[in-house]
Amino acid sequence: MPLTVAHGLDAVGPEWDALFAAGPDVQSRRQWFEATEQAGMPPGARAHMVQVRNAGRPCALLPMQEGPGRRMGSLTSPYSVLFQPLLTADADPHAVGAAIGRHLRRWPVVRLEALDPQWPPLAPLLSGFRAAGLVVNRYDHFGNWQQDVAGMDWAAYLAGRPGALRETIRRRGRAVAKDGTVRFEVVRDPQHLAPAIAAYEAVYARSWKVPEPFPDFNDALLPRLAALGVLRLGVMWQGATPLAAQYWTVQAGVATVLKLAHDNAAKALSPGTILTAHMIRALLTEGVAALDFGRGDDPYKELWTGQRRQRIGVLLINPWQPAGFLEMARHRAGQLRRAMLGARTAPAA
Repeated sequence: MPLTVAHGLDAVGPEWDALFAAGPDVQSRRQWFEATEQAGMPPGARAHMVQVRNAGRPCALLPMQEGPGRRMGSLTSPYSVLFQPLLTADADPHAVGAAIGRHLRRWPVVRLEALDPQWPPLAPLLSGFRAAGLVVNRYDHFGNWQQDVAGMDWAAYLAGRPGALRETIRRRGRAVAKDGTVRFEVVRDPQHLAPAIAAYEAVYARSWKVPEPFPDFNDALLPRLAALGVLRLGVMWQGATPLAAQYWTVQAGVATVLKLAHDNAAKALSPGTILTAHMIRALLTEGVAALDFGRGDDPYKELWTGQRRQRIGVLLINPWQPAGFLEMARHRAGQLRRAMLGARTAPAA
């Protein structure tokens, strides 16, 4: 299987577009990786797109980032919810893993993040990495909360939520309805995007959230999402002041919220809760089949969704390189330490 590397998305030709388009999520699209390349990588890093062909045709694409220094990892960022190698339907994942693994042996440690452990090609892909001489270490990366809402309307969905959330929506919704200055906006198209992005940034600056690790990422990503037709950017206004803002993507019936924030000074109206309720109601009317609350186990997510799934990371270690051997020893020591602590805290028989 011939393998080549393109340094940067601009160097990935249009013959690879079908692989980007066939991915499971917006985060598999070329535009997502372009935004990450533009505004979601640390200084000194560059996109490293691993391309595998079979019989001269594109077979697999692994978006990676190289650097700074001797680092190599998936083309992911703190905003990534799902990452996976892009494979054609007839690709052999084990053979692809072996081919890519031979390329990745030149780095002591390679990190793949935000993987779905239930993705069927993952196990044979990892076995291919092992066949190439790499040690494969899995670890829990983050929790991902989601809810099946196929066929539900707002009333049915709300009936399944905790009573405290229903009461907050009822009481605060009544107060908002009485306030004639409050309105909601959902922006989808690029023509109306700039004021909505400015509103989101203004809310974020007044929220409880820490500064963004990559503050230009939204400006890079949101116009691309709007151009694809998958963006839903919601803003709750009080007069000319935005009180809460959040943005979702919708693809293949799945609505994923990627970022949300609200103004702490307006907490009497629970603007974050009320805007989330407004957005979910609109998404259900649109006919989405699942809600995905993105990355992490924040307590509020369990109020809106009922199912948790695990995202994992994988370390691909070359034990024949000194830094790789040390990483493997460190990982094994951690496993042993956790096993010993578990044995100490286990109840006596």
